[in-house]
Amino acid sequence: MLQLVCGAIIAVLTSICVEYLRRPNLKLSIENPPCETKYENRPAKNMRVVRLHLFNQPLPNWIRWMLRGPALQCRGTVTFHHLDGQNVFGRTMAIRWSGSPEPVPLQAITADGGRLQIFDPLRLTTESRIDVYPGERELLDVAVRLDEDEDCYGWNNETYFCATPWRNANWKLSRGRYLVKVTISSSGQKCVGVFRLLNDVARSDFRLEPATREDKSLVRA
Repeated sequence: MLQLVCGAIIAVLTSICVEYLRRPNLKLSIENPPCETKYENRPAKNMRVVRLHLFNQPLPNWIRWMLRGPALQCRGTVTFHHLDGQNVFGRTMAIRWSGSPEPVPLQAITADGGRLQIFDPLRLTTESRIDVYPGERELLDVAVRLDEDEDCYGWNNETYFCATPWRNANWKLSRGRYLVKVTISSSGQKCVGVFRLLNDVARSDFRLEPATREDKSLVRA
């Protein structure tokens, strides 16, 4: 009888351990160098965007016979903080996954030659979601600096519908340095990263940097 009980306990513990190991293991890291893009006939001619990688780390080699679970329906928020930890806007910004479709209306031509705009409700939402499979990474946007502007702007789907396209006054950050906190939620767990945003430099040097331990303690309190 004792052997049966011990066997059942071992089986349960083994099952719990396996499921724990298979959980998605997410990590945020800085895209380096930031993305530089030139445009014609768009709201800006030059854009520098700072972004983060979300990586679902594979299992260690010694247990590769199992499969890490995918991180499903990943969604997240960004908060911008002064260097003392105070939230600049007092609210969170929904993230935008860089590879998701731009939430702009589709253009169509009617039978009489007129133009028609078709809005996809899935693209209009400010919340962007994506699945990240083991060993894969996805990019998410944080902020942009445009042309000769000294200000930078938080970037998400709202940016496409603001009064001044690509320059969303609701997420405008003046020249200076800030802390950025990114929180990703998926499959019942969270991944949090804190970074420094350098916007007191030329556009060519606009970038994210790793946060210090003190920075992290200020925004995670």
